[in-house]
This record gives sequence, C-alpha cells and structure tokens, in this order.
Amino acid sequence: MRLRSTKIPPDTVHHPIFSRFYARMSVTADLRGGVAACREELLSGLSGRVIEIGAGNGLNFAHYPGAVSEVVAIEPERGLRRLAVGAGLRAPVPVDVVPGTAEALPVKSEAFDAAVASLVLCTVRDLPRALTQIRRVLRPGGELRFFEHTLAPGRALAAAQRVADRTVWPLLFGGCHTARDTVGAIEAAGFEPVTYRRLRIPDKGVQLPTTPCVLGVAHRPFAD
Repeated sequence: MRLRSTKIPPDTVHHPIFSRFYARMSVTADLRGGVAACREELLSGLSGRVIEIGAGNGLNFAHYPGAVSEVVAIEPERGLRRLAVGAGLRAPVPVDVVPGTAEALPVKSEAFDAAVASLVLCTVRDLPRALTQIRRVLRPGGELRFFEHTLAPGRALAAAQRVADRTVWPLLFGGCHTARDTVGAIEAAGFEPVTYRRLRIPDKGVQLPTTPCVLGVAHRPFAD
C-alpha cells in the first residue's frame, strides 16, 4: 500500500516545455512508430498489483490486462502527471497516479507483484539507486518489465549517443541519456534472470540516438 504520509515536493522534476512536446510526440510514436505494439508486449500477462515508474502521460494504461488488480503510477512531472490522471480514468484497470521519483518511491517494501519501467530509466538522475528502489518494492520473485533506450551495439551509433549525452540531448529531451547500458544496470542491481530482446524504434529509416531499445523482463530473486 502507498505511504500517504510521505511528503513529496510536487515539482521534483519540472520540464514544462518538454512535457508538452512529449505529450504530442509520444502519441505519434505509438501510432506510427510501433511503440503501441511494444507496450502491448511489455504488459502482456501481468497480474496483481503493479507499480509503474515514470508513467508519463499514461499511454501504457490502456494496455494493462484485466488480471491486474491495481496500478500505482509514479510520475514526478506535473504536466505529464495531470495527463496521466485523465488516462487513468479511462483505463480498464484501477490506476492511482501519484507524485514521486524513481530514486525515492513513496510505497512500502515488497508491496507489488510487478514493476514497469517504460522509456524512463534513461531519464532518472541516479540509475543504480532507482533500480535498488524498484527491487525494494517488489515482492521476492516479482517481475520488472522494461522497455527502454539502450547503448547501441554498433560503435558508430554508440559514439554518437555518448556525444549526444554529453552535450544537448539531455537538455532538450527531459534528461534523457541514450547511451546507458540498461540491461547491465539491471543485472548489477541484483535482478535475475534477465531476459530481453533488442529492437529498433522506429524499425526503419535513419537511426537516431534513441533508436536502439531493449524489451524484457527481470526478477527479484526469491532468496534476497
């Protein structure tokens, strides 16, 4: 259950210009870039209580299966959180949208059957700490479902990602860092086993720093 006494600044993360851009761009990416199909795959088969980290404008909500009893959706950005609340009202499962950050989740330990991280781990300020928090709130054996940007396997694009991350990309795109080794970080946080597949978003055309992605599942060990 959520710790309702925890005080969280309402604007821990504030990207008003980016949030308006993302709200439009994300819908287009779902419709034309193949992202909606990735969301469907990401959430397929989930059940029980789920915590979603960085819910954005709530585009995942429509894809949750009926076996999910509740979604607690964490979103630190005020504008996106307002949009997520509206999306939650239209969702096929109960959704509670709350403020908070991935590095300090305002929920009890071992309270969730699954956690969802969707295009958010690239933006968190402290990735190891965020993953430690996700592991904390999952019950032993609980799942982490992830769909994330990641470091490209090819040298040329990986180099371009690193340059972008050191210069303007995070400033323009809400703190996004495209060159993070997402799977490596999940493994280093103690999740096991970690299974995933690489994909390109979009799957055709010119590759951008955000094109390389991974979609997969990891588990908090039972013996933890």
